[in-house]
Amino acid sequence: MTTGPIPISHPRLPAWAPALVGAMALALAGLPALLAGWSLTKWIALSFLVFLVALPLWSRVVEGRRAALDRLVTALIWIAFAIAVSPLIWLLWVVIKNGLPAINIAFLTNSMLNVIGDEQGGLYHALIGTLLITLAATIISVPIGILTAIYLVEYGARSRAARVITFLVDVMTGIPSIVAGLFALALLVLLFGTAFRAGIGGSIALSLLMIPTVVRSSEEMFRLVPDDLREASYALGVPRWRTILKVVLPTALGGVVTGVVLAISRVIGETAPLLVVAGATDGINSNLFDGRMTTLPVFIFSQYATSTPVGYERAWGGALVLIVLVMVLNLTARIIGRVFAPAKEH
Repeated sequence: MTTGPIPISHPRLPAWAPALVGAMALALAGLPALLAGWSLTKWIALSFLVFLVALPLWSRVVEGRRAALDRLVTALIWIAFAIAVSPLIWLLWVVIKNGLPAINIAFLTNSMLNVIGDEQGGLYHALIGTLLITLAATIISVPIGILTAIYLVEYGARSRAARVITFLVDVMTGIPSIVAGLFALALLVLLFGTAFRAGIGGSIALSLLMIPTVVRSSEEMFRLVPDDLREASYALGVPRWRTILKVVLPTALGGVVTGVVLAISRVIGETAPLLVVAGATDGINSNLFDGRMTTLPVFIFSQYATSTPVGYERAWGGALVLIVLVMVLNLTARIIGRVFAPAKEH
């Protein structure tokens, strides 16, 4: 009895097979969609279904059962990814389409002071307010958040105080933004009277929302620092505070900065607390401690509330500017995290 050589490889579909099946699925699903007058959503959904059936079936005939199952799971993952990303793409498209016509030099450099009806107005005052209030909130929350994380990791360990602080931080993470605004308003009323409204109140409210994010992100970054580095520093006689300053912080700096920037991105679009405690104004106010101050979310809300075509256009323009700010902050966080990340050994 003779046997032939045992093959060590199996037939494989070409690399362009998924693209071909995808194009055929769109074409096959397009025929009933065209005849029945379906919407784009139904056409794409049927195309996904045809793709999920056709590609694994072709793979089962050529490559075998295991490869077909692998291609089915891979296709499901890619379809889930496409479903998850599609709302974001649709949102960006709608904001760009509706907001881009409002963007011009006058819109970015003028305020709404003395603007009547369809006259040219802008969001410069809201942009200044957003930057100042967010900057003050960052100055308040970052030191508190980082020092709290240092205590939880370096000093508190498993103490009762550390457990209580961790519990309170977790509770603060779920606080509604309007509650933070009411707290800041109550604090300002107790200190300065019932009529007091100022940008610093908005900074206090936003800092309450930022602190939990900064604490949790910084805590995780400090825990990722190897204990060997700390022990080596202690073995050389370096005190704990100096070890934290010279070893732990530089090692975790990239992740800490990334967490701070992401916390800023999370609060920069808040509307309710700023509307409650910082108020709104049509003019430029660069003093955080005197007078009402408008931010971009409040500007968008107030313009949309006018229920006029010009107001809608300004609101979409403000939304586009706000999204650009958030995207810039997130890209900055990615770049900073990559620049300050510890070098990997090869």
